[in-house]
Amino acid sequence: MMARQKTIITCAITGAIHTPTMSDALPFTYDDIAQQAMEAAEAGASILHLHARDNETGAPSVDVKDFQPFLPRIKQATDAVVNISTGGSLSLSIQDRITPAKTFSPEMCSMNMGSMNFSFHPLANRYGEDDWKFDWEKDYVANSDGNIFRNTFRDIKEAAETLAPHDIKFEHECYDVGHLYNLKFCMDIGLFKAPIFIQFIFGILGGIGPEVDNLVFMKRTADRLFGDDYRWSVLGAGGSQMTLATTASQIGGNVRVGLEDSLFISRGKLAESNAQQVAKIRRIVEDLGCEVATPDEAREILDLKGGDRVNF
Repeated sequence: MMARQKTIITCAITGAIHTPTMSDALPFTYDDIAQQAMEAAEAGASILHLHARDNETGAPSVDVKDFQPFLPRIKQATDAVVNISTGGSLSLSIQDRITPAKTFSPEMCSMNMGSMNFSFHPLANRYGEDDWKFDWEKDYVANSDGNIFRNTFRDIKEAAETLAPHDIKFEHECYDVGHLYNLKFCMDIGLFKAPIFIQFIFGILGGIGPEVDNLVFMKRTADRLFGDDYRWSVLGAGGSQMTLATTASQIGGNVRVGLEDSLFISRGKLAESNAQQVAKIRRIVEDLGCEVATPDEAREILDLKGGDRVNF
């Protein structure tokens, strides 16, 4: 009987959807992002998926100067794989969005595999006019119903070719089944090499819904398109975070949790930290008979270049 591959836990620390008003636990200062990332690694996350924010207002940022204060601290304190987002803005160009990855040359970075409606505007209805901590938050959330998250084939090609010299492994974020076919086309023309790493994403308004049937469908489609040439993980947004991660871990997948994806630890109860979510999914995965991968095991599974070849 073949040994079961260990489960990689990714933790997405802060993201660009949730705002400081929504949870006091959401890190947005440089210190808090660094501290929560280190604690998530200590709790069992072997990959840290990182966005930056303005240190004063908590607004999402793709500015290199907002990554610089926390990246070296995380690298010095932990052996975890650093994964820098290329999706930190719904309005900026692909060149702006890949500048942090191009600058810091991390082991991994995310890449959305298709243009899509990407909205979280219903969250605005949960807060009164005087509830918002910062002036930018309400309009940012309420106006997201006008967002098109642009990731054209040209954008994807530009990002892949610009970052190719850095030997960065992409976390291919697939929000719907068509994104898998986009990825297959990009592999066929030589933009990405196996083994690719796919993050199936469920529950974002504009993407596929968070039902287990959809997970099975996405997995079956990926099996048909990529055979043995891919590794995969699951991100369930909001209330589907733990249930879909648990299901994925039992059918050979890896998992992603973190306050970027859900602010909660259980129904109606806000998480105290990213580490709390990591500890919970680790406990579930191990209780169900799987082993959690260390950072170096994750590097081997995903064929990463190594933490000694990053620029921070």
